Amino acid sequence: MKKLAMATVAVLGLSIAASASAAVDEFRIGILGGENAQDRLNNHECLREKTEDLLGVPTKLFAPADYNGVIQGLLGGTIDLAWLGASSYAKIWLTDADAVEPILVKVNVDGGYGYHSIGFARKDSGIKSLDDMKGKTFAFGDPNSTSGYLIPSIEIPAQGYSMEKGDYFGDIVFSGGHEQTIVAVANGDVDAGVTWADGLGDWEEGYNSGALRKASDSGIVDMGELVQIWQSNPIPEGPIVVRKDLPAYTKMQMTGLIASMQSMDSDCAYNMFAGEAKGVMPITHEAYTSIIEARKLKSN
Repeated sequence: MKKLAMATVAVLGLSIAASASAAVDEFRIGILGGENAQDRLNNHECLREKTEDLLGVPTKLFAPADYNGVIQGLLGGTIDLAWLGASSYAKIWLTDADAVEPILVKVNVDGGYGYHSIGFARKDSGIKSLDDMKGKTFAFGDPNSTSGYLIPSIEIPAQGYSMEKGDYFGDIVFSGGHEQTIVAVANGDVDAGVTWADGLGDWEEGYNSGALRKASDSGIVDMGELVQIWQSNPIPEGPIVVRKDLPAYTKMQMTGLIASMQSMDSDCAYNMFAGEAKGVMPITHEAYTSIIEARKLKSN
């Protein structure tokens, strides 16, 4: 029995060593749109540094102008890891089911991993609900955003407000991202918009996490000047994914690094996850089948 145990340990050691020797020669992290590129790069620099130290290879951050830049990078093999929205993950899976695999999902302070699409307007606009939006301009973020387009484009019409241009809203526009939507509403360039938030905590702080929290933290917007006018049903938080063809050892290393981030460097975790979070937990493809079906419906 002792010899068998020693042999087993030896085989496991050889297996881990072989996996390690098959490691990548560089690592590339994609950052989904939602705020300006420099802020995205700054907020993820801590992850880049920790990844480079862990893997021992040059690590680069990529912050494309839109969601599709990260999607195409993962599909084309030029990005190795990214935190996606559920709709962006669905698009990748529908294009190539073998391109990426989900490894982790952000967990909110209440232990759940849901969030909401939030409709909002300026408080001085007099808009208090979608009933006040007839003939007005409504801004959405990105066609590949879950909360910034997919879910509201399904739920809002289901509640009786057509999203065909001119039917109910005066105009439907895409801002390019969550931060752009928030700025456009705050500046009065559009009448209302949608963005994302966990819906926990205080409105005055932009909730606990999400695009409103980041905008509030950075001073881009005064939440006291905005009012919520709509909220979606809970949406499953998007997954952190890795390219499926990465070495197993590299996947394990990155999963461990991100899983440890909250306890290892809470400031880095706060920046990565757009506010307060409990941490992360494992997630699988099955959590996103409903979002995949929603994307199929929108493509028909």
